[in-house]
Amino acid sequence: MINELSKQEYEKDFYAWAIHNADLIRQGRLSEVDLEHVAEEIESMGKRDKRKLVNRLAILISHLLKWEYQREKRGRSWSLTIKEQRIRINKLLKESPSLKHELEDALQDAYEIAIVIAARETGLAESIFPPKYAFNFEQCLELNFLPDHST
Repeated sequence: MINELSKQEYEKDFYAWAIHNADLIRQGRLSEVDLEHVAEEIESMGKRDKRKLVNRLAILISHLLKWEYQREKRGRSWSLTIKEQRIRINKLLKESPSLKHELEDALQDAYEIAIVIAARETGLAESIFPPKYAFNFEQCLELNFLPDHST
C-alpha cells in the first residue's frame, strides 16, 4: 500500500516523491521505496549528463567553426566562449569520468548540431562546413588550439 502511494506521489508531486524516497533509503526502509521509479530517475541522470556533454560540445564546436570560417569576425567573445566550454566540458568529464567512453558518439552528435548553430549564426550555408569534423576530441579541448583554415 505504501509503495502504491509512493507511485501516485511520483505522478502528482515529483519533489515530494523524491524527498520521501530519499528519507526511506536513509532509514533503511528499502521495501517501501518506489524502486522502479528510483531506477528510472538514476538512469535519467546519466542520460542527462551525456546530453549536457553533447550540448557543451556543440556550442564549443560551433564557435570553433565560426572561428575557422569567419576570420574577419573573430573576437574576444568567441575566444572566451571557446575557453568557457572547454572548462565546463573538462569539469563534467572530471565529475563523470565514464562519459569518456561516450566521446566518439557525443562528438558526432555534437558536430551535427554545431553545423546548424554555426550556419544560423554566421549566415553561411551548412554545406560550407565539412560533413565530418576535421579535429579530434583532444584538439577540441586543448586550451590553446584554435583552427586556422583559409577560406
